Amino acid sequence: MTTTTLAVLVPLLPFLGAAAGLLLGRTAPGYVRPLAVLPTLVAAVLAVVVAARQGGGAAIDAATRLTPTGSVPIDLALHLDGFAVLVAVLVGLVATCVQIYSTGYLRDDPRYPSYAALVSLFTAAMLLVVYSGDLMVVMVGWEIMGICSYFLVGHYWETPEARAASLKAFLVTKLGDVPFLIGLFALAADTGTFRITGILGAVANGGLDHPTVIALLLLAGVAGKSAQFPLHTWLPDAMAGPTPVSALIHAATMVAAGIYFVARLLPVFAESGAALVVLAVMAAVTMIGSGLAALAQDDIKRVLAYSTIGQLGYMSGALAVGDRGAAVFHLLSHGAFKAVLFLAAGVVIHAAGTNSLAAMSRMGGLAKRIPDAYWTMTVALLALAAIPPFAGFFSKEAVLVAAEHTALGDRHVAPAAAGWTVLVAGLLAAVLTAAYATRLWLLAFRGRGAEVPDHGRQPVAMTAVLWVLAIPTIAFGLTVGVITDWFDGHSLTPTVTTAVLSTGVALGGGLVTYAAWRHTTALAARTSVGAVVAHPDAEPALVEAEAMTHHTAGYGDTPGTPDPADPGRLLLGPLHRHAATGFHLDALYTKLFVRPVQAAASLVRFLDREVVDTYVRGSGTGARLLGTAVRRAQTGNVQTYLSALLAGSLVLAIAAVVFATVNAGS
Repeated sequence: MTTTTLAVLVPLLPFLGAAAGLLLGRTAPGYVRPLAVLPTLVAAVLAVVVAARQGGGAAIDAATRLTPTGSVPIDLALHLDGFAVLVAVLVGLVATCVQIYSTGYLRDDPRYPSYAALVSLFTAAMLLVVYSGDLMVVMVGWEIMGICSYFLVGHYWETPEARAASLKAFLVTKLGDVPFLIGLFALAADTGTFRITGILGAVANGGLDHPTVIALLLLAGVAGKSAQFPLHTWLPDAMAGPTPVSALIHAATMVAAGIYFVARLLPVFAESGAALVVLAVMAAVTMIGSGLAALAQDDIKRVLAYSTIGQLGYMSGALAVGDRGAAVFHLLSHGAFKAVLFLAAGVVIHAAGTNSLAAMSRMGGLAKRIPDAYWTMTVALLALAAIPPFAGFFSKEAVLVAAEHTALGDRHVAPAAAGWTVLVAGLLAAVLTAAYATRLWLLAFRGRGAEVPDHGRQPVAMTAVLWVLAIPTIAFGLTVGVITDWFDGHSLTPTVTTAVLSTGVALGGGLVTYAAWRHTTALAARTSVGAVVAHPDAEPALVEAEAMTHHTAGYGDTPGTPDPADPGRLLLGPLHRHAATGFHLDALYTKLFVRPVQAAASLVRFLDREVVDTYVRGSGTGARLLGTAVRRAQTGNVQTYLSALLAGSLVLAIAAVVFATVNAGS
C-alpha cells in the first residue's frame, strides 16, 4: 500500500470500530471489547508505519475535490509532515492504552459499549485533525471531538456534577468555536483556499490582508479547545467523567488540537506581532495561574487538570516565540507522561473502590498496595517537574531555549517582549510545577490519611499500560538528537543557561514543598498529641491512639475541613482560598455573563407567556366563542329558522324606512 492509503486507514479504522460498536453493542456484547481495542491498535501500528515512511523528509500531500462550492473549494486532503506523523503516533498509542485500560476500569459498567464506541470516534476525529490538509475537514474533526467530549464527560449522567461538567465543557468550547469559524472563513477569503499548503504559500507571498484580526479570531477557538486563559475553566470540572477519558482528553486529543492547529499555521500568526504578544501573555497568565491553582487542589484529578492547563501554556508560549518544533516536542512529551499520571490516578481511585476518595488528604497506605501506579506515577511526576533525564526536562528546555533566543534578539520571528514574557513566566511556572508535583506525591503516597478498603490486586489491563507509557516518559527526551528530521531539522538541544536555571528552580520548588510538608506534619502531630495530653486522666496508650486518629482524619468528615498536613496551605498562605476556587473566575463569569443571559431569557419567557401567548389565547377564545354562538343557532327546527328569517327581514325593512326618511328630510 502507498503511504497515503495507509494514512487514510489510520482515522478510518477507529471510525469503523466506533460504528460497529454502536450497532453491535446490545445485540453482540461479546464483540464490544475487540471492536474497541483492535481497530485502534491497528491504527496505531499503521501510524508508526506512516511515520517511518515519511521519515522526516518532505511533506506528503494528496487531495481529491470533495464538492464544488462556487467559491472556495473544499478538498479531502492529506498533509503528512514530520509533526503530523509523530502526533498521530502519540494519538494512536495513548488511545490504544486507554481502550485496553478501560476494559478493566469499566468492566462492570453497563454503558461500556457506548463509552468504548465514543472513545473510538474521539480518536478518529483527532486523527482526522492531525492528518487533514484542508481546514474545513479539520473543523469537522474539531467539532466531532467537542460532541464526543460532551457525552464522555457526562458518562455518569446520574450525578449532577457530571451533567453540569459536560454542559460546561460543551458551551465554553463552543464559545471559542464561533470566532474560530469566522476566522477560518476570513482566512479563506484572504488566501482563496482552505488547503493548508495553499494558505502557507499565500502567506509566504504576502497574500494575507488582515493577519491580526484573523489570528486573534483563531486564537479564541484555540483558547477554548486547548483550555487557555480565559476559556480554561471547563477543564478542571471535566474530571467528573471516567478517568480514562481524562487521560485521553489531556494527553492526546481535544486540548492538544488547538496547539497543533497553531503549530500547523504558525506563519499565519507570525504575520502579526501583536497576535504573538497576546498569545505570549495568554500563555504566561495560564502557566502561573494554573500552577497556583494546582497547588491548592485536594482532588488528585483536579491537580492534574490544572497541570495540563499549565503545560499547554508552555506549548502556547513556544508558539508565541515562533518555535513550533519546541511546542510539538513538548506536546509529545507531555502526552506520554500525562497519560501515565491520569491512568495511575485511575488505579488509585479504582483501588479505593470509589471516585469520591480522589481527595489526596484522605489517602494512606497506597504505596505498597499499588506498586505499579506508585513507581510509574513517580517517574511521570519527575518528568512533569522537568527533572533530567526524563522527557519533560528536554521538552520544557526546548521551550525555554526558544524564549531565551527571542528575548535576546537571536531570533526575530516574534517580538522580544513575547520572549521575555514566556521566559520569565516559564521559570516561575517551573517552580510551581515542581511544588505541586511534590505535594501530590507526598499526599497521595506518603500521606497519613485513613487507609481505604483493600479491593485486591488491580487488573493487568490497567497496570500493564502504565509501564508501556512509562517507556517514552523516560526515554523520549533522550532521542532529541535523532528526531530532529521530523522537526524541520530544528535543534532541540538544551543550553547550559536554561538547563541550570530551570533545574535549579525546580529542585528548589520541590525541596521547599517537602520542607513545608515535614513542618506541617510535625505541627499537626504535636497539636493532636497536645490536645489529648491536656486531659490529666488520659492513659498513655490512649494518647498515642487518639493522636493517630486526629492525624489520620485528613480532611475530616466535614467537607472543607482544613488538612493540617497540607503544605499547599502553608506555601500559599492567604492566597490559598482564592487559588482553590480557580481565583473565582467561575463566579465572575456567572455575574458577568450567566446571570445577564438568564435574566434576558426570563424576560423573553415573560414576554412570550404574558404578551404573545395572550394574543394567541385571545384569538383562540374569540373563535371558540363565535363557534359556540353559531352552533347554538343551528337548532334544526324549521320554524325557528323561518322566525329568524322573518325577524331579520323586518329589521332590514325598518332600517330601510328609517334610512329613506332621513335622506328625504335632508
